[in-house]
Amino acid sequence: MDAQTQIEIEAAAFRTLREHLMEKRTDVQNIDLMNMAGFCRNCLARWYQEAANERGIEMDKMQARELYYGMTMDEWKSTYQTDASPEKQAAFKVAFAENVGDAKG
Repeated sequence: MDAQTQIEIEAAAFRTLREHLMEKRTDVQNIDLMNMAGFCRNCLARWYQEAANERGIEMDKMQARELYYGMTMDEWKSTYQTDASPEKQAAFKVAFAENVGDAKG
């Protein structure tokens, strides 16, 4: 497989993952993703931002999230986010520290 084909396939897989999380499984909470998998929608948006920044494209965290989510964070939260139990919040702190470290979620 040539490099361009690999890039196109990887991009298609990313788009499918985004569609799955943003359109088909809006019921799955970010906190549950982070606690179980060590990443969430915000991480994917951050990785998108970092890739853009590495290529000289200025993009901040909120711009990246809005591009990834297809809406503002306030819209996403009011439409899809539910309250997290104290247990989930405690597990999130551990998962975030292990997987994201010092980056701001």
